Amino acid sequence: ASFLLLCFRTSLVTPLIFGLLLQPPLTQLSIITRPNIVLLMADDLGIGDVGCYGNDTIRTPNIDRLAKEGVKLTQHITAAPLCTPSRAAFLTGRYPLRSGMDAITNYRVIFWNGGSGGLPPNETTFAKILQQQGYSTGLIGKWHQGVNCESRNDHCHHPLNHGFDYFYGMPFTLISDCQPTETPEMDRAFRRKLWLYTQMIGLVTLTAALGRLTGLISVGWKTLACLAGFSLLFFVSWFSSYGFVRYWNCIMMRNHDITEQPMVTDRTTSLILKESVSFIERNKLKPFLLFLSFLHSHTPLLTTEKFLGKSSHGLYGDNVEEMDWMVGQVLDAIDKEGLKNTTLVYFASDHGGWLERQEGKKQLGGWNGIYRGGKAMGGWEGGIRVPGIFRWPGVLPAGTVINEPTSLMDIYPTVVHLAGGVLPQDRVIDGRDLMPLLRGTVEHSEHEFLFHYCGIHLHAARWHQKDSGAIWKAHYVTPIFRPFGAGACYDRGFCPCSGEGVTHHDPPLLFDLSRDPSEAKPLSPDTEPLFDTVIQKIGRAIEDHRRTLTPVPEQLSVYNVVWKPWLQPCCGTFPFCWCDKESDN
Repeated sequence: ASFLLLCFRTSLVTPLIFGLLLQPPLTQLSIITRPNIVLLMADDLGIGDVGCYGNDTIRTPNIDRLAKEGVKLTQHITAAPLCTPSRAAFLTGRYPLRSGMDAITNYRVIFWNGGSGGLPPNETTFAKILQQQGYSTGLIGKWHQGVNCESRNDHCHHPLNHGFDYFYGMPFTLISDCQPTETPEMDRAFRRKLWLYTQMIGLVTLTAALGRLTGLISVGWKTLACLAGFSLLFFVSWFSSYGFVRYWNCIMMRNHDITEQPMVTDRTTSLILKESVSFIERNKLKPFLLFLSFLHSHTPLLTTEKFLGKSSHGLYGDNVEEMDWMVGQVLDAIDKEGLKNTTLVYFASDHGGWLERQEGKKQLGGWNGIYRGGKAMGGWEGGIRVPGIFRWPGVLPAGTVINEPTSLMDIYPTVVHLAGGVLPQDRVIDGRDLMPLLRGTVEHSEHEFLFHYCGIHLHAARWHQKDSGAIWKAHYVTPIFRPFGAGACYDRGFCPCSGEGVTHHDPPLLFDLSRDPSEAKPLSPDTEPLFDTVIQKIGRAIEDHRRTLTPVPEQLSVYNVVWKPWLQPCCGTFPFCWCDKESDN
């Protein structure tokens, strides 16, 4: 009997042991169960502004905690050095040139909510694929990818038309014009010219009228009437847009409805945080994607009283420290709902810090650490190398640092694969799935080459020579810094992509970023034996890359960028657009 009992027990235990042995490891189980995904993106934050990337005076304990508990990327590269094209690449996993979201003119971003350009409806964002996979998808904060195409309410470029179930935030971007007490920022130099031309035309009209009245000038009343009409028409033609920037661009929306026009900046930060936490709480029982697109740390640096004067770096430092606090609040909400181990959190910036953004002696833009250049510069590292941090406890090894080249475009295939989705097969996807690299199952990034554009102009390219560890970078075009010896285009406010403000290099400037990350000492055939070989290799890669490009409509053409009254979002009867539904609530 005891022998039979032993056999019976063995027959039960043996399959159980085999079953346990055949179970996938915990990390595989976590991946199969489809994690929640929280994407945190700062605006204009420099890589040198964060503690875990070397800043020891601005306090960022929550972002630093993410790096300590997860994986920090030291060579995380944006696809463009400005908001609109960089975010288009992030959302689609494709160089912005492929979707028409890079500029052919000096207007390199979406300029008006009432413009017709934007992320084309035929582009497939990662949000759209995750939505199809059953995820609840939300965007809180900045969009800056356009609103309408042909009519005021068609919302063809709107987040809800690009895979997001819920949107609360700015369809545009934060600018100093949104703050009544600040100096206008948008198209400042052009507006000065328009004022000057208006005054000149008005002076001519007034002089002619006085001459006619005094008999000094022989001019007919019809001519005077035409001159006066032209003066008025010219003034109205530009003041109707630039005179009301705060009403046209500084608006808040919830889904398709405008909630504030103009926005009330004193409460924007608290509302964005409240909406983010609420989205997590509402969707905790099913997989969700939250893209929290901060308005921090873009000018006018909206900062609540609690953080004013608390940092060692003036208003900019205060603003960054407040954003870090917001990151902590979101992480606390994830912890509170018991979602920490089932949530992938990602933190990055859309491009480098804005070096030229100053008011008098006040520096209002970010710091890019040891890296040369900044925002708007398509080639130099300071404009495109940004923080990149991933955390997923139990799946990604804590405290890991990865020095391989990665791209913001990599988020697209990474989250699509984690959600069980399939990448679009009818278009080129430039991003690469980062999970093998993040988990340590592969040693090198899949990127052998990365191409660095300024508008539609290729300024630089890098080659990751994996067998030697070298990271070669060739600059074909660089901006001319002014004043001489400065590290940015302080005379312009932005560095241009082409024309008289740039230098073309033939042969190109060559650096090995593994030895010279600051791009301080260009190599030459005399100092680098592989110079010609490297330049030829990168040149062939550029030719191959260009063969993959196809013509598409230019979303940032002059026509698409200019303000169109019939496309202007309005919460009243145009042009009487004003509402404050948050106060009503």
